[in-house]
Amino acid sequence: MDTEVGRDIADALGVLLKRSTRQELHRALTAGMGEAVDELTYPLLSGLARTGPCSAADLAPEVGLDRSGITRRASRLEEAGLVRREPDPSDQRATLLALTDAGERTVQALRERLSARITMSLASWPADEAAAFANSLRRFVTDGPFSQAHLR
Repeated sequence: MDTEVGRDIADALGVLLKRSTRQELHRALTAGMGEAVDELTYPLLSGLARTGPCSAADLAPEVGLDRSGITRRASRLEEAGLVRREPDPSDQRATLLALTDAGERTVQALRERLSARITMSLASWPADEAAAFANSLRRFVTDGPFSQAHLR
């Protein structure tokens, strides 16, 4: 395969992975979702949806924040009824963060907004090209340089 393809993909990923790109997307997705749900708390909600209940220390590397950032954002979300703290069954001194039912519904709404945004952005593509892109992206994520096998 041509190394230019690899460079083109690397350049595109550079744009996608930029913190400012993610924050702008999170800001757009969370608009009107309530005071506690914004571009700062979106990663925590999304991370908890992926991981399930976990400690702030375990969630921090998952979402790219430090433990104190997780704790501050979790407090905002807890006050809004979207996150709860519960005892860690494996360590009674530790606390886990978990989504509440309202938090689960909020994450579902955010995922639907993201899906609609992606669908809208691909609306001008021929259906077979959009489907091929989705399949190729899924394969790239599963088998490519970001897969768990390649990250070890």
